Amino acid sequence: MSDALTPTPDNKFAFGLWTIGHPGRDPFGDSTRPPVSTADFLRGLADIGAWGVSFHDDDLMTFGAPESQRRAELDAFKKSLDETGIVCSMATTNLFWHPLFKDGAFTSNDRNVRRYAIAKTIRNIDVAAELGAPTYVFWGGREGVESAASKEPRDALDRYAEALNFFCGYVKDKGYNLRFAIEPKPNEPRADTFLPTIGHAMAFIQTLEYPEMVGLNPEVAHETMAGLSFYQGVAQALWQDKLFHIDLNDQKIGRFDQDLRFGSEGIKDDFMLVRLLEQSGYSGPKHFDARPYRNEWGDGIWDFARGCMRTYLALAQKAREFDQDPRVKEAMEIASVFELAESSVGPYSTETVQRLLDESFDPDALAARTYGNEALDQLVIDRILGI
Repeated sequence: MSDALTPTPDNKFAFGLWTIGHPGRDPFGDSTRPPVSTADFLRGLADIGAWGVSFHDDDLMTFGAPESQRRAELDAFKKSLDETGIVCSMATTNLFWHPLFKDGAFTSNDRNVRRYAIAKTIRNIDVAAELGAPTYVFWGGREGVESAASKEPRDALDRYAEALNFFCGYVKDKGYNLRFAIEPKPNEPRADTFLPTIGHAMAFIQTLEYPEMVGLNPEVAHETMAGLSFYQGVAQALWQDKLFHIDLNDQKIGRFDQDLRFGSEGIKDDFMLVRLLEQSGYSGPKHFDARPYRNEWGDGIWDFARGCMRTYLALAQKAREFDQDPRVKEAMEIASVFELAESSVGPYSTETVQRLLDESFDPDALAARTYGNEALDQLVIDRILGI
């Protein structure tokens, strides 16, 4: 049991530089613990069996510093990666912290802000390619409005698409082995954010010049903030081959973004999510975009990281046991779970239409059947609780 819950690099668990090392600052209070150096962060990841690390450009290289300093910071990071065996699993751009982004980045009303944001991103795409990151994420935290009259949404989406198309063209021109992933979020820090959910982002991607290069990086907390099922959203992303990356954490419904330890809140939803990822053959990073509680210090921040991975592995084991349980198979047969995989009518033809119309159905008999969902759902709970 203990071996199954001990993470190894083969599990492809990853953390962002802004996660375990978060200083505990929030909108109402300053830092509660000291920062963790990049070198110590990577050594800590290696010690606990993690595989990858992700970064914003400003996490890694000092914003506004001379190029020589930024180069030295990048080289030091590369050296630590080599020493620890940790890989760079994802990169992104900080387009939300500096005051210049207060009206947005790619969708700012100020054309020069938009141009600056695109240039800033291009420079970090070069860094991501140098580090071998396979995925580049766009979280549009400032892409939105407080005042509905302040932006024409259709123009904003045009500018958003223009930026993504430009980046795709740049990557193709450079020959980089890099894909893009959009990270939806309904609100915070903007009151209303563009591309707020998985569904919005999925539809937007289909309008781009190179839709095959752009997918999703959905996050547990973000869909939960909107009261949506993260499990269902991820399932559709997998169905459309658009799950390029995933952010695992936890969240209480109806709250602002909390970035809680994975598995600390919605344990049933997390069980179904892990089962889905394990069954689907998803081979990308399992990236924890979460932060330790503000009142943690020292070893506590690494307990947080271990907990994220341990809970994922425990739920994966529970999911395997669930699927191997003959009672579960029987309950699923009663619920006709496997029948859903059968086609309803097949491809269209006039002959098929006629056969369908000639078929005799008994609506009362169909209405009278039971699906046994209560028993099936209780088996989920029993397995999670270890009953």
